[in-house]
Amino acid sequence: MAMGTSAASAESCHFKGIPELEGVREVWPRGDRLEAVRAAGRDYKRRFSEQGRVLAVRSFDVAAAPYPTKFAFHGAALGPNPLVSIVNRMVVVRFEDFAGDRRTLVWEPTVPAGSAEAPFYAQMVERTARVPGGDWVARNVLSREYHTPDSALAEAGLRADEVDYVSFDHLHVQDVRMIMPLFPRARMIVNRRELGTFEGMHPMQWAWYVDGGMDGIDDDRLVVIDGDAELGVGVSIVWTPGHTDGNHSLLLNTPDGTWVSSENGVACDNWQPELSRIPGVRRYSEFFRREVVPNANTLEDSLDQYDSMVLEKALADPSPRDGRWLQVLPSSELANWRRQWPVLPTFMHGGIAYGTTAA
Repeated sequence: MAMGTSAASAESCHFKGIPELEGVREVWPRGDRLEAVRAAGRDYKRRFSEQGRVLAVRSFDVAAAPYPTKFAFHGAALGPNPLVSIVNRMVVVRFEDFAGDRRTLVWEPTVPAGSAEAPFYAQMVERTARVPGGDWVARNVLSREYHTPDSALAEAGLRADEVDYVSFDHLHVQDVRMIMPLFPRARMIVNRRELGTFEGMHPMQWAWYVDGGMDGIDDDRLVVIDGDAELGVGVSIVWTPGHTDGNHSLLLNTPDGTWVSSENGVACDNWQPELSRIPGVRRYSEFFRREVVPNANTLEDSLDQYDSMVLEKALADPSPRDGRWLQVLPSSELANWRRQWPVLPTFMHGGIAYGTTAA
């Protein structure tokens, strides 16, 4: 999909850049870059925290899907089950933009039927169906549906035509052709590099992107950003490359401090492995002297992803429920299901909810 000239600019939507983060991805050598990223994150968090809070935010579980255990923790987790399940999470954010208008962002409105078209899952379903009883297990044990984007939006007290923006941390397993019609006047905020992946797919990227998933999407339905962007008071999108080239994470300021929503990990354990009770995860981080353990289904740039997770840690505040844990909310989170034992999340935030999302 080649982007034309009619896509909205960040400036026309009153988005702002984040000067504290400019240039940190060019610092060399890589060890110095990591420390520059960490310091820039701390600097930005101080200013971001003083700017004000979102009006309201609420998360909704959408659907659970099977996921290889070896991907979830970079091969570190030890357990008998080769598959865990991760729960896709949609977040509805109400905020005031920098022109003083109230806006609604829907983050991660996944449509499971579209995700099933991604080559990785399409092939998994095909192979599972060949095993006696495999199809039943896939649909009833490994998977579960909680909400559709429509039902979650209704529960939030909003109509689809009240949504201004939608966005995903990246476009793995997303069929945008199914998503945008759900939100008749919304624009999708997308990183220019993520669009570029659809224009020229590398074999290492192929398994996770829906073929033609951006076909026919009008440019005027897009807001294309090149990196970091403040959307309004208390809400920013921060470029966090590595998992994909165009990956970005959601940063929110709330009454409990700052939160980050990300798919760089599937559990709080990924960002804080020193606290993990999942067998193998803490030992892995200690052996390699790594402070994070990435979600590793793709490794477009593992060093960048590591730096991005450190940035997310620098941006997130401690949880008031347990101050040892940072408020990093996985956008696709490891399910706490007994069948996955012992690969169970050590700590879960249980979603996020502040204020009244109804318009």
